[in-house]
Amino acid sequence: MADINPQQAPQKEQQSKTTMLIVCLFLGSYGIHRLMMGYKDWWIMLITLGGCGIWTLIDLIKIIQGNLPMADGRPLIEN
Repeated sequence: MADINPQQAPQKEQQSKTTMLIVCLFLGSYGIHRLMMGYKDWWIMLITLGGCGIWTLIDLIKIIQGNLPMADGRPLIEN
């Protein structure tokens, strides 16, 4: 049985900017967009309902501007 090295763990699938905009708009309060992007802090948004909408709005603006990359640093795919 091969040991799995944390550095060699499979990456999350690179997401498109349009998909993340739609998910953030409709499910942003639950942090689903951050979960899909590979972030580990998505559950904080779930507990606080997106920081009462403030964090969700900030993430939405960051996605529109292209300033919110995937958790591993890869940019979102432009469509």
